[in-house]
Amino acid sequence: MPGSSTGADPAPPPPPSPLSARQAVAATVEFGELHSNAQRVIWTRSDPRDGRFRVQEWTAAGRRTLTPEGFSVRSRVYEYGGSALCLGQDGLAFVNEDDQQLYWQGFSESRCHPLTDHPDRRYGGLAYDHHRDRIIAVEEWREDQETRHRLVTVGRDRTLRVLSEGADFYASPAISDDGHQLAWVEWDRPHQPWTASRLRHVKLTGDGQPGTALPGLDKPEHSVQQPRFDRQGRLLCPFDGSGHWRPWRFEHGQWQCLPGMEADHTSSPWLLGSRHYDTQPDGSPVTAWWRDGRGHLSVAGDAVPLAAMPADYHHFLAISASPLGVFCLAAGPRRGTTLLHLHTEEDGDVSILDAAPLPLEAATVSEPQTLMFASADDTRCQGFYYPPSPGDSAPPPLLVTVHGGPTSASFPLFNPAIQFWTQRGFAVLDLNYRGSVGFGREYRQSLAGQWGVSDVDDVLYAVEALIRERRADPRRLFLRGQSAGGFTVLNTLVRAPMTFRAAASLYGVSDPLRLRRQTHKFEADYIDWLIGDPERDAGRYQARSPLANAARLRTPTLFFQGLRDAVVLPEQTEAMVAALHANGVPVECVRFADEQHGFRSPRNRSLVLERELAFYRRHDPVGRESGQ
Repeated sequence: MPGSSTGADPAPPPPPSPLSARQAVAATVEFGELHSNAQRVIWTRSDPRDGRFRVQEWTAAGRRTLTPEGFSVRSRVYEYGGSALCLGQDGLAFVNEDDQQLYWQGFSESRCHPLTDHPDRRYGGLAYDHHRDRIIAVEEWREDQETRHRLVTVGRDRTLRVLSEGADFYASPAISDDGHQLAWVEWDRPHQPWTASRLRHVKLTGDGQPGTALPGLDKPEHSVQQPRFDRQGRLLCPFDGSGHWRPWRFEHGQWQCLPGMEADHTSSPWLLGSRHYDTQPDGSPVTAWWRDGRGHLSVAGDAVPLAAMPADYHHFLAISASPLGVFCLAAGPRRGTTLLHLHTEEDGDVSILDAAPLPLEAATVSEPQTLMFASADDTRCQGFYYPPSPGDSAPPPLLVTVHGGPTSASFPLFNPAIQFWTQRGFAVLDLNYRGSVGFGREYRQSLAGQWGVSDVDDVLYAVEALIRERRADPRRLFLRGQSAGGFTVLNTLVRAPMTFRAAASLYGVSDPLRLRRQTHKFEADYIDWLIGDPERDAGRYQARSPLANAARLRTPTLFFQGLRDAVVLPEQTEAMVAALHANGVPVECVRFADEQHGFRSPRNRSLVLERELAFYRRHDPVGRESGQ
């Protein structure tokens, strides 16, 4: 009969399926290489289907992909690359990933033209000299069994000239708008660019070669980054002389720290050509800065109203300002990396030009909660805690992730790989242990001589804090780390062999002394800073070598290794796997013949998540008993 009812409530909809490994990888899109001028903005975007980076262009006519099939825009200088793209008026120059050579592509062309033909050389750190139609680049090659670097120019006619040589490393060339001034960063062994580097500043001669030296910045044991000229020809750069990387400007014959927050305004320069600030046409700077791991955007001047700054973005990867407005690559807890256009008109509108996909319903996203805790010696440390989604009242299993570097950081971003775990009932702690960036020079330098000690302290103290707060089940603790993070993972398992149910090391360091002998030039002396002189401090190397102390490690461990890795050679993983196997420790190893330092193949990245989940479940008797 009309209006009759059985009285039964409708069945609730089934819960959404957890994010699969393939979905997590497909949603992991990387953006970079942001540039703009009065006509266009260009950037690179990775394709999760093949791992290649292609240039995107936005103009008043719309958006298009510029990079032809078969090319990928990525440099391998210093192994980590960066700044593989620069913008000219009628086209762009880029480094092709496969051969590491320079190419030119006009905006009206679909083909690329080679500018270099030196198969034994690599290029990166690009900047464009509009007045001379040439590219300024860092060149890398091997000679007499040594890796060498210098600053060169490559003309559109393929002419190559040397600009500067003699330093061990070069980065971030920048030229003034009038073409009369050039600046760059250089440093020498045994330093890293975040421990001690210097800024060079010169006038250019009529033929474009370095002439009269101008005041730079060269303060012992301090770091300078990202030189850039404003439209008035004044040189700016972040410098950590005050204790944080803050913007400084050279004018009226002297260097002055610009007003602003006492906070880091950039991150560690692992990549060439980072862009964490820019200047608008009126000279006012637009800067990113970080406090307690969260990023902010500041604008000096009235061109962009502060009220227009999006509040739901907490990390800023790159900034570019031009007459078209301010553009920035930003990310947040509920947003993947997004290209924002901050309009400079009075209304200060913000529009989205590109964005990584969000594969989850907003209500199911696990958002990071800041964890502040006291570590050894009452040192104040920080991390980001992602609760399981959905969660319940019981303390959840905890996966602690240890970032690489170690002079790097974790940020509160939408990371599909983290959501993969929270969707399966895990809480995740993304830890900024001592030595991480974004907390000032003192915190960054606090790992000097303490690698393998302070970082391990921070892992264990963080876990204890979460257990006390009932945010982690002490019976179900897991640990993972990649590269330098793998070293921390293995040392944590050596010191606390009964704390974690299982762990994973992705291309991690197991023998720091051997790594020192075998790794590439960029990091050849890094281990000395992190641990000590191998002769004077031989005891430290022995005490902090996971391989030397493998007999104390009893935790089931899963290893992943790329066989083409030139940073942490495969021997590091193979030796540790053999030692644990000989000691009767449950151990597995997954090797990828086609991968380098960091995995790029979508298939391989999916396999990592799937194998890791299966490994943890096998070694989680509490979870098996409860049906999880």
